[in-house]
Parts: sequence; C-alpha cells; structure tokens
Amino acid sequence: MKRFLLIIFLFPLLFSCGEKGRYVTFQGYAQGGVYQVRVNLRGTWKTERRVQQDIESILTEIDTTLSGYNKTSMLSRFNAGETVRPNRLFLDMYTEAYRWFEKSEGAVDCAAGPLFDAWGFGFRTDSLPSPGTVDSLRAGCGMKNLRRDMREVLSPDGTLAPSSLLKDPAMPLPVLNYNAIAQGYSADEVARYLYRIGARDMLVNIGEIWCDGLNASGKPWTVGIDRPVDGNNAPGVDLSGIMTSEGLPCGIVTSGNYRKFYVREGKKYAHTIDPRTGYPAENPLLSATVLVRSLSGEPASAAADAYATWCMVLGPEGAAALSGGDVEVYLVSAAPDGSMQEWTSQGFPLSH
Repeated sequence: MKRFLLIIFLFPLLFSCGEKGRYVTFQGYAQGGVYQVRVNLRGTWKTERRVQQDIESILTEIDTTLSGYNKTSMLSRFNAGETVRPNRLFLDMYTEAYRWFEKSEGAVDCAAGPLFDAWGFGFRTDSLPSPGTVDSLRAGCGMKNLRRDMREVLSPDGTLAPSSLLKDPAMPLPVLNYNAIAQGYSADEVARYLYRIGARDMLVNIGEIWCDGLNASGKPWTVGIDRPVDGNNAPGVDLSGIMTSEGLPCGIVTSGNYRKFYVREGKKYAHTIDPRTGYPAENPLLSATVLVRSLSGEPASAAADAYATWCMVLGPEGAAALSGGDVEVYLVSAAPDGSMQEWTSQGFPLSH
C-alpha cells in the first residue's frame, strides 16, 4: 500500500538480539510495499507462524478495502460510482477522515481526490491543470460536500451508494483518497492486534511507525529521520537525526516534499496539495516529523500521519503551532540562502 499512502521518511535502526524476551521479526511484501514488525512474543498465546499469518491477513484486508491502486478494492469500486457494502475498515476510515477534515479546518481533506489526480499525485497521472480546472474541481469535491456520518446513510440492507453521501445530489459523486492517514491507520490496526494477543514491546513499520516498550537489548526503540534532500531515496543512508521513543507508546511519521515531485519549466511541483486552494502548497517546509504520544496506549500512528500532512500544508510557522500536549514536531525548512533550518519542539527526543 505504500504507493497509495504517503511515503515514509523514517527507517528503523538495526535491532540487536538479547536474552530477555522472545523477540521476533516479521517482514514481507504487502499492499505494494514492504512491512516490518519487531515484537516481543513472550507471554502471548499464539505461535510465530500464526502471528505472521494474522498480520498479513490484516494488511490484505486493508488493501482490498482501502487501496486506491488496487482496482478491485472497495474504495476503487466506490470511487467508480459502484454501490458497495462497507465493512468496519471502510466505515472507520471515513469517520477518521471526517474528524481530521474538521480538526484541520480543511487542510486535511480525504475527499479531495480529484485535485490530487489532476496534479498527478493521486490515482492518475495528469499534471499542471489549468486554473479553470482547479477551480471547478475544488468546488465539486471535498468533505464539505459530504455528510458527516456514513453509517446514517446506509441502506436498510447495509449497502452504500456513493450519491447517498452527497449533501447536494447535483454535486459530482465523491472520490476518496486516504493517502493522508491510511498508512498510519494500517500500523495502528496491526498494533491493536498485537496488544490483543498480549504483546507490549513492539515496533510496527508499515510505512508509518507505531512503537511501544523496549527493544531486544532492553532499550527504547530508535528511529532514524532522513535528511530532506531531493534525490535522497534510500531510507537510512543520509540522516538528519535519530529519535528515541523513550519506551513510551507513540506514533511516528514524517512527511516531506523531496521524493514525490516533478519539475516543469524550472518550477518544482510537490505532492502536498492544499485542498483549500486546490494548488500544491508553496512554503519553505521540506519535511515534518511528528511524534504523537498515547498515554492511553491506544495506537496513534494515524493521528501522527494526519498531523504530518497538516504540517506540510501549513508551512513552518503553522506547523510549529500544532505542537503541544501529546504532539511533538521536528521541522526542516529551506532557508533563503539554500541551507536547511531545523526547528524542534521542546519535548521532541532528537539526537544528532
């Protein structure tokens, strides 16, 4: 699913083996990308083989439900105008998306799919739309045109027609794109499963990261943060710094504009689209790393994912203002002289 979700810019450092616990690593290909789960299974009640099967089953269900690149997924069929029978994942994702649309005042809008398609960063490969096209698409798409509660508009038989979500039947049918939150949501779903079987020490990396507890050497998990330089396409090779989880449950996500972009007539067009204007966000922020701590233990990678997108839309000053409470941010921006400027919120556990 890495193709339809925000590309991650965090990469776990190598793990050492220790005598304490029963640490195992599960990894493989799923949803168009690679996943890695490192977990202490001591005290759990399932075999290693069964745990990996269950993890892959979770990821497969997410792919067949929410991937816009899987043309047979529920999301793809819904976006094509087909009536579907939403499962729990489809309903939960919509609820989460609408919550972030309201919280961000439109900066995170998962119903702005046509705008991302028009700029070549969605599920199609168009680029450089005309101002008239942008204005038309912006007026005809977005959560502002959709009903808040998907469950309330389900038919008696549990099916959902795309038109039933529209506030105004004359508007175009909705096109949903969950790039801003779904990869974090995937990490959260796997983490919830691991908690249910009795695990606590874990690092779940499915593009975005959830971690809790300690690694095999008895230390907090550490995550490397890539330097946001155009062409830095190999995670872990060129790092800006290293973040430590401090042993606490937290979601960790980085979003940036240095891997997914194109240049036309000397101008760079990056994948961060501001749904409020319909155009790629233009600000000096190169990357935003967000850490969301969860005192309740409820996985929060989807929240970190949404915050990271929100930061990239707002730019450095607005992104810095989002920090506080359980949210910490590390920002790297382009200075006027071409150098990089860093800003770290007070509680972000970063070392260089």
